[in-house]
Amino acid sequence: MDVKLYYPNMQTSTVMVDGVELLMCGEGYLLDLDAWSEQFVIERAAQEGLELTHEHWEVIRYIRHYYDTRGVQAPVRDMVKHFKVVWSKDKGNSRYLHEIFPRGGPQKQGNRLAGVRKPKGEH
Repeated sequence: MDVKLYYPNMQTSTVMVDGVELLMCGEGYLLDLDAWSEQFVIERAAQEGLELTHEHWEVIRYIRHYYDTRGVQAPVRDMVKHFKVVWSKDKGNSRYLHEIFPRGGPQKQGNRLAGVRKPKGEH
């Protein structure tokens, strides 16, 4: 789909992944969700100045799985419950999730990297 054709005034940006230029909305959310790949995460994280750790990947994969199985974004509350079990209460909390995703927390930066839609209510 040619996004510019349907939304000629939409602000967009791009990221180069494996020689292909992927289009994102002006806020950095991938427009073609099927174009997502782990290489996209690496390239996009570099653009955002985020050095990916094992914990980032766990959250990104959790967000993708949640979205793929439920068709909606994972609420932070659900992430906290999950990661409290996986990582312990010291890291399984909203504060830590926002610490490792400093540009909007897991709900924004995590979703951008995971290649899922912008959270509802965000404009």
